[in-house]
Amino acid sequence: MKSQLLNKRLHILFLSSWYPSRVLPFNGDFVQRHAEAIALVHRVTAIHVITDGALNNALEIVESNQNGVKTLIAYIAPSKYLVVKFYRFFKAYHLLLKRVDAFNLVHLNIIFPTGFIALYLKWFKQKPFIISEHWHGYHQPFCKELSFFEHFFIKLIAKNAQFICPVTDNLGDSMQQFGLVNNYKKVSNVIDTELFKPAIKTDKIYNIIHISSMDSVKNVPEILQVISQLQKTKIDFNFYLIGNNAQIFKPLANKLAINPKNSFFINQVPQQELLTYLQQADVLVLFSTIENAPCVILEAFACGIRVISTDVGGVREHFPEGFGTLIKANDSQALLENLIHYQTKKTNISKAEMHQYINQNFSKKTIAKQFSELYLRALKT
Repeated sequence: MKSQLLNKRLHILFLSSWYPSRVLPFNGDFVQRHAEAIALVHRVTAIHVITDGALNNALEIVESNQNGVKTLIAYIAPSKYLVVKFYRFFKAYHLLLKRVDAFNLVHLNIIFPTGFIALYLKWFKQKPFIISEHWHGYHQPFCKELSFFEHFFIKLIAKNAQFICPVTDNLGDSMQQFGLVNNYKKVSNVIDTELFKPAIKTDKIYNIIHISSMDSVKNVPEILQVISQLQKTKIDFNFYLIGNNAQIFKPLANKLAINPKNSFFINQVPQQELLTYLQQADVLVLFSTIENAPCVILEAFACGIRVISTDVGGVREHFPEGFGTLIKANDSQALLENLIHYQTKKTNISKAEMHQYINQNFSKKTIAKQFSELYLRALKT
């Protein structure tokens, strides 16, 4: 029976609290990449509900096929009344589920709030589910901000899953300390290693790059403080700040007298365009106060680009020796010193070796295989 199902193309329903949409085009794009990787092996349908303030009607459903994933997104009108918002949320999922063909298993991404739907499907439709978790909110001190209601239902949803798959062991530890009891199996983020690969650098200038969501935990203002200090040296460099609303940091850069001729603020771009910036970089900088498993670090490694990152969360779990440098959180002096050092610092690790490491551990094929094995175990085969 097991060998028969091993070769069977399952139908996996992806539920996600975060997913790219017309409202938030890059929100949860790492979840979408998991879905697309699994679609190489199995049939995948992804459903998602999001509030759209520009919506003329109470609800609109948009269906598409994105890289092999059938995607159904319901846009609901906002409401200041919590009861109305919950009603629209559940009505939207009810309508989405009616459009989904028979499926074998639910893959829930980010427990709250969409986990309610996974719980319903298990209790009333006998559909098992596994959980992939990416959220930093289970770490201290962020978990203290969760309400009793959120804590109670997150524990209930987690308890009913067949497996919980954090993207790092560090996140898994925090979730267990939070009280989420289950079988844990780390499955990391996926990297498109056919897209992200080394290229020949076409200029000689020292290129420094930061890519992120620009959330407060990314510590962007402190990065700019360090860039302003680096500018006082004789090093000739370009600095690229790329991500969500990156240009809101231009006034701070002006205040710090950062030269606009060698600093570039670029709002979030598609991966194909992001690739061109990464391939021409000399070093990627991440100065976060908390992280789980940043895709951008793995993408940089896949391109053969070294990384300077704070040693927080699960970063060191996927950070081989020679691939870059880990520094203490908020250690601006260490960041400055390493940026100076990396202009001339050589490495014995080749770009090809860095790419190979990512290909072996984070490629679509590798991650799809790991999830496939868990699907079979969840189906008790």
